Amino acid sequence: MKKALITGSEGFVGKYLRYELEQNGYEVTGIDLVSGLKVLTIDLLDPEQVWQVIKTEQPDYIFHLAGQANVGISWQIPQKTMEINVNAALNLMEAIRRCCPDTKLLLVGSSDQYGNLRGLDSCINEDIPMNPMNPYAVSKMTQELMGKAYANAYNLKICMTRSFNHGGAGQKPGFMIPDFASGIVKVERGEQDCLHVGNLASRRDFTHVKDVVRAYRLIAEKGKTGEAYNVGSGTAYSAQEVLDKLIALSTSSIIIKQDPDRMRPSDTPVICCNHQKLTEDTGWEPERNLNEILADTLTYYRNQR
Repeated sequence: MKKALITGSEGFVGKYLRYELEQNGYEVTGIDLVSGLKVLTIDLLDPEQVWQVIKTEQPDYIFHLAGQANVGISWQIPQKTMEINVNAALNLMEAIRRCCPDTKLLLVGSSDQYGNLRGLDSCINEDIPMNPMNPYAVSKMTQELMGKAYANAYNLKICMTRSFNHGGAGQKPGFMIPDFASGIVKVERGEQDCLHVGNLASRRDFTHVKDVVRAYRLIAEKGKTGEAYNVGSGTAYSAQEVLDKLIALSTSSIIIKQDPDRMRPSDTPVICCNHQKLTEDTGWEPERNLNEILADTLTYYRNQR
């Protein structure tokens, strides 16, 4: 049986990835600061702890999901964002280099690495130069560049992703769709009288988390060493379109108010994924659409008490 480690296993994506791997014959152990079933509670910023775990577990695959993933928060704690997102990955790569160089490592990055595309309408591929415009994106680009360096220098089996927006049941507030959905539910319950929103003009590519974790498994199994892969649906929607779809699913009349505090510095206006490289190398195609993401998220928040 194939052995896998998932860092950030108790997070939104980690839980879906564990299920995806177990359904495909993997024995899975998690690494997280939060305790849980088959979860090792270690600090990924401690090189010795990381090395001891990798040496003991000898995994066939490592999926590195752990990190500081909120763009807005990255402006508040830029130094900590860089430390978490770069040094933890470096500690994993060093541990692999030292004790199990045949382990396959997937480093999860972000489409935010592309930055402001200045109105480019076509879906972008991996050849578009990266131009990160916030601390989170800079940290993810740095993680990817270190991954490529270690793959080339030490012949390690490392692949990277540039993952576009994804969602589904269980995603916490701090991201657009759960912010909209949780706010709508509060209006439905009479807990607030309106929904506060930020920039509704920006366009994003959204993929269901179940499709995303399937892509991660396939990249780890079939991806080419040292390569970065876009992971996204290939269709972009404006924040306004997403909001309109969610409001159409609501049982209440929703009043919208623009909130200047929710406007991000350097908010990227348009970004859409070309996943041709991923499809050619692994056979992956998205199987779920935006409507399913929105319905799953809204149902999740309606079921929360």
